[in-house]
Amino acid sequence: MDMHAKNFILPVFAALTLILLSACGTDGIETEAKYPSGLDRTTTGDDIYGKKESIFGDGGLNIFGGKDDPADDGSTGIGVNSFLWRASLDTVSFMPLASADPFGGVIITDWYTAPEKPDERFKINVFILDKQLRSDGISVKVFRQEQRGGRWQDSTVADNTAVQLEDAILTRARQLRVAQLEEEE
Repeated sequence: MDMHAKNFILPVFAALTLILLSACGTDGIETEAKYPSGLDRTTTGDDIYGKKESIFGDGGLNIFGGKDDPADDGSTGIGVNSFLWRASLDTVSFMPLASADPFGGVIITDWYTAPEKPDERFKINVFILDKQLRSDGISVKVFRQEQRGGRWQDSTVADNTAVQLEDAILTRARQLRVAQLEEEE
């Protein structure tokens, strides 16, 4: 097939396709958009004003600390304990933050170099694992690098460093919880 035939067939095919698709219309019958009335909703069971189910549970997404539950345990309706979240931010506040996700309960710091040790730097990842204020509701990972020959190289971290940070976060979270209980009295 030569080039002229190809240039002719493609436009003809496109025009025929448009004609065939336009023939699939409503045969000249104009249809009006029908919006449901109140009567339609009650007969079809589509009550737009009734209580709807939520993927977040009965309380919905409560991220602003509303007090629907009289026994407020610090949970925020998104799977993360608010006391652990605030305590974690307070504890790592001396370090620059790279990322903080309150919905997933993950805090990632950027590298921090203490002024007294310029050839050593640390990075911390905090994971809040529970809605309850519990000791196993927090996990901390600590990374350390040392500068050797002008390059940063991974180095070991003392075994108890992460545990000490977890304890500091839990202590601060308990302080926040006690302060809230005292405010409520």
